[in-house]
Amino acid sequence: GSRKRFKWEAMADGGVRSRAGADKSTATSSPKPLKELSVIVPTYNETENIRPLCERLFKALKAAGLEGDLIVVDDESEGTAETAKIVKELIGEGFPVQIHCRKRSEGRGLSSAVLLGFGLAARSVILCMDADLQHEPESVPGVARPVLEGSAEFSVGSRNVDGGGVGFEWSPLRRLTSLGATMLAWPVARSTDPMSGFFCTRKEVLSRGDGKLNTIGFKIGLEIMVRCRCYPVQDVAITFQDRAAGESKLSAKQYKLYVEQLISLYWDRYGISLLVFLLLLVVFVMFVLARLTRAIL
Repeated sequence: GSRKRFKWEAMADGGVRSRAGADKSTATSSPKPLKELSVIVPTYNETENIRPLCERLFKALKAAGLEGDLIVVDDESEGTAETAKIVKELIGEGFPVQIHCRKRSEGRGLSSAVLLGFGLAARSVILCMDADLQHEPESVPGVARPVLEGSAEFSVGSRNVDGGGVGFEWSPLRRLTSLGATMLAWPVARSTDPMSGFFCTRKEVLSRGDGKLNTIGFKIGLEIMVRCRCYPVQDVAITFQDRAAGESKLSAKQYKLYVEQLISLYWDRYGISLLVFLLLLVVFVMFVLARLTRAIL
């Protein structure tokens, strides 16, 4: 059947409001909502953002009536020692936060750091967000809510639904690039923002991808969405903010890796059917070219 879509809009407390009326029979039979989650934040030289992120996150969770813990997975950099010091101070102040400082010999990259953090999580509901405060900590309860309530296996913080957007001036080129990347992913991941690094799922769902997840590149949310066969997927409106401090890690190499990732995901999703389609497409193109050549000659 067709995938049922919901539109969400941001609430003042950082939550979300469904615009689609819930079926009463479904609502009465749904499991009791969970009230706790683990938040995973991969970092690389993000010393200026850790404290405000932690303080804002736990304030938002408390306001939403949720319990949680924060797991920082830090890839070795010039800021690692300072990041570890800040986390130690936060622990001393009573915040439920832990840090894993990953040596170069243990691996590198955002995707593998996220999966490492998920493995360290003690709670069944796991959420990933960036450390640079472009993902507002106040939006965490809203992004997590569909998974906590059991209405979705995977939820995405999206800029591209009603109530969502970008909180700074985005260049036309960047907007076009984002739109193109989203459209390329649509056949394998029916999310309006499949490249988002702000997402939530359950460890039970994640386990479907054991041994299959590709940790190359930045788009681990898309990887999990496709290979773990997450259904339903629900988009939640967020405002994507400008980076608070530090430098962006995005590069031309990441765009190349994204294309390579998509090719792999298309194969995983469609397999031999994709190959047959491509062969038929080639035959069709050759046929059209042959007809055009004869017409010209």
